[in-house]
Amino acid sequence: MDWKASINNFKQYLQLERSLAANSIIAYIMDIEKLFSFSLTQDILNPVKLETKHIQLFLVWLKDLEVSPSSQARILSGVKAFYTFLAIEGEIKHNPAELIEAPRLSRKLPDFLHLYEIEEIINAIDLSQPEGLRNKAIIETLYGCGLRVSELINLKISNLFFEIDFVKVVGKGSKERLIPIGGAAKKMINLYLQEIRNHTPIKTGFEDFVFLNRRGRALSRVMIFLIIKDLLSKTNIKKNVSPHTFRHSFATHLIEGGADLRAVQEMLGHESITTTEIYTHLDKAYLQSVITSFHPRP
Repeated sequence: MDWKASINNFKQYLQLERSLAANSIIAYIMDIEKLFSFSLTQDILNPVKLETKHIQLFLVWLKDLEVSPSSQARILSGVKAFYTFLAIEGEIKHNPAELIEAPRLSRKLPDFLHLYEIEEIINAIDLSQPEGLRNKAIIETLYGCGLRVSELINLKISNLFFEIDFVKVVGKGSKERLIPIGGAAKKMINLYLQEIRNHTPIKTGFEDFVFLNRRGRALSRVMIFLIIKDLLSKTNIKKNVSPHTFRHSFATHLIEGGADLRAVQEMLGHESITTTEIYTHLDKAYLQSVITSFHPRP
């Protein structure tokens, strides 16, 4: 089986058996195509001929191309999945990538916003403009539910279960999860739906999307970034703020308030608890208060 056939079969496996989202499949295939490009430099025209030493050289090749350690780790994960597939198909007996360790990653903590900074951003919204209520509902939802930007722009009216204070979102890998929604976010979404969205001409196919632009279509990721950038310019906040910053603030504030890490993991939609642990950084004042309150000899 040559590279082209192997990659095509792997793609079908991801689609039909793993039921992965389209973007995830594209990412996997792009990673394997990088391995294919490397294999040509080694005159290896069949993926089953690659050995562990070749994959180790592949990682060095990626490093020489100045691919970041985090991207190297992601690509290696894709390569392992590819060879797991080949093993399932009986093309190989052993996965040559199985025991290769990913590059060590530095866990850089992204910025988070203090509550007063979130309030400053919300207060910068011009509610006299038609998009004001929508933008306030967007910020309250990002912070109140800890959504990814993709989950926000794809939020559906049919998935708002306000009678039980939950919303349903579709996260990475097309996985659905229920998230509690607080009173502030729920209030603003209702106001936006009743006062603004009900009077917006909606294009066919977008009837169930919560957040719409002036043309009656779903908002794009870029538009959410631009909304936040515009609001930030009206404040004194100097941090690098993106939609993810509100998600990070959501998790940080929950944990600072005493929330269980497993509960936060569930709300964020993380498969592994280790992914959630990055959100457990706490400011020095909070750590000092913990020592003062709970250590027997503070």
